[in-house]
Amino acid sequence: MDLVNRASLLFNRSPALISSGTVYTFRQCDAITSHLALKLHNKGLHPGSTAAILSPNTPAAAFAAMALLRAGIVCAPLNHRFPPEQLGRTLQALHPDLVLAADPSSMPLKSECRTVSLPETAAAPSGYAIPIPFDRQNSMDRPVTIIHTSASSGTPKAALHSFGNHWYSALGAARNMRLECGDCWLLSLPLFHIGGYAILFRALASGSAVAVPDPQEPLEQSLERYPVTHLSLVPTQLFRLLGNPSALPRLRKLKTVLLGGSAVPAPLLEKSIREGIPIHLSYGSTEMCSQIATTPAPVRFVQDNSGKPLPWREISIAGDGEILVKGACLFQGYLVGGKPVLSLDDDGWFHTGDTGSLDENGNLRVFGRKDNMFISGGENLHPEEIEQSLGAVKGIEQALVVPLPDPEYGQRPAAFIKTAEPGNPPDDAITEAMLNIAGRLKTPVRYIRVSGWTTLPGSQKIDRKWYLRQIGEENPPWP
Repeated sequence: MDLVNRASLLFNRSPALISSGTVYTFRQCDAITSHLALKLHNKGLHPGSTAAILSPNTPAAAFAAMALLRAGIVCAPLNHRFPPEQLGRTLQALHPDLVLAADPSSMPLKSECRTVSLPETAAAPSGYAIPIPFDRQNSMDRPVTIIHTSASSGTPKAALHSFGNHWYSALGAARNMRLECGDCWLLSLPLFHIGGYAILFRALASGSAVAVPDPQEPLEQSLERYPVTHLSLVPTQLFRLLGNPSALPRLRKLKTVLLGGSAVPAPLLEKSIREGIPIHLSYGSTEMCSQIATTPAPVRFVQDNSGKPLPWREISIAGDGEILVKGACLFQGYLVGGKPVLSLDDDGWFHTGDTGSLDENGNLRVFGRKDNMFISGGENLHPEEIEQSLGAVKGIEQALVVPLPDPEYGQRPAAFIKTAEPGNPPDDAITEAMLNIAGRLKTPVRYIRVSGWTTLPGSQKIDRKWYLRQIGEENPPWP
């Protein structure tokens, strides 16, 4: 299936891509990406080749991703904010046939990858589309993207997705929340994130538009500039928007705010509901091509579950509490030596590394990462659960919990906290509240106050391992 051409035939002159001062129709996108696909073909790329995109979110990057899709070339958007050494290692492991770079001079000095300028490739005429003179694989199994995991639990892994993975992910999302021609989804997440690329695919499947803001434009300005109806956010982004009173009227007018990426603090969700923001809670992963479970309607009260599995996804809970998944959205595997390797158990389930539970109605509650869990006094403690409890303490805006070595218990929780007012609430008040909310074992024995967070490169996710190292350096294991 040529998804771009299909969208042109179905939605023709409807807006497809909106940028600062320019609106491209689906018909124009068809023409532009057809010319670009031919250019890539003339550079020696063919169906099954791999092309990396190294760029912030721009119209040129979006056109390149669409052109690669229709040409049968595997698209590998990379985190342009990676330090040079990490980017070099990523490119060496990926070994793409071509790199489309917004700034070729930013490539690592030791990189031997063939590189062309991304802006030049997108500067194509906007007349009628012309046929692409080579065959493309039409199978749902054909490889389409290589998206790297967020590295929240280690080194980023290169996950290979097929056309079918993206197609059924988009269809399942559309069945859960209305998305149609005339709607507009803001590209608020990077294309190198599965949640960002999924926005592009959903638009092509549904006839909705994608608004591509300037990379440095604040989120609240983008909401004012573009006719946004749908928005994907992680909790940190939502927290900042709610702190800006001028953004609230615009947020209330949206049809959907898809909120995921990490645990949502209860005070943040409570304020969103109070302000009338249409929040859909979601749990997803790179391996399952974005959303796995999502609430079917905007939440009306603070809840600790992420809704039910979407169509073409299945969820099960292992005996040790690990969340298992399968279905048409499950990726093809992690690239190892250039080939996808997919590890499944004997029943065909993929082990996510997350822990959680399903209630009697099939709603999924996520506890946290298995590799974040630590043992205190013989009990398994999930940092994310303690963080949720800390979020219920008045005055605490956000918290991150890590294990602190302890000679009696083995490990005890320590908390990095960000408060609305410096020094308030005081430590003893937090401890008293936590003893009532979570009990003695889950009450942190130390609080470290922060004014901001260290995040993973190019991500809004807090770098948990960075904070774990800070505690480890200050508190070596007891003898």
